[in-house]
Amino acid sequence: MQLQSRETRIFLRPGKTDFRKSINGLSVMVQESMKEDPFSGHYYVFCNRTKTMLKILYWDRNGFCLWHKRLEEDKFRWPNMASDIHEITSEEFRWLLLGLDFYNAHKIRRYASVV
Repeated sequence: MQLQSRETRIFLRPGKTDFRKSINGLSVMVQESMKEDPFSGHYYVFCNRTKTMLKILYWDRNGFCLWHKRLEEDKFRWPNMASDIHEITSEEFRWLLLGLDFYNAHKIRRYASVV
């Protein structure tokens, strides 16, 4: 799955999401519980109770798109608490879709000087 642009941000909704919800229900969750704008073009990622499925909601110029991925084996590494994570990078997003654990990856370090 390709991101629409470099400005596209990716937000996870921690915890479990009722996957009976579709575009309308998920866009209301983005607006009310996540306090984000569902029409922004950013990606909003949801996970089911058993951590075997993801739904990704985003606005694409003239309508909502809903992308769904189901694992046949294994589970997604998913945050349970809102304090765990809220926004991820595009690289972490690719890792998530590949099934890699981005929680334990090395963080990017920024230094002001060598000595």
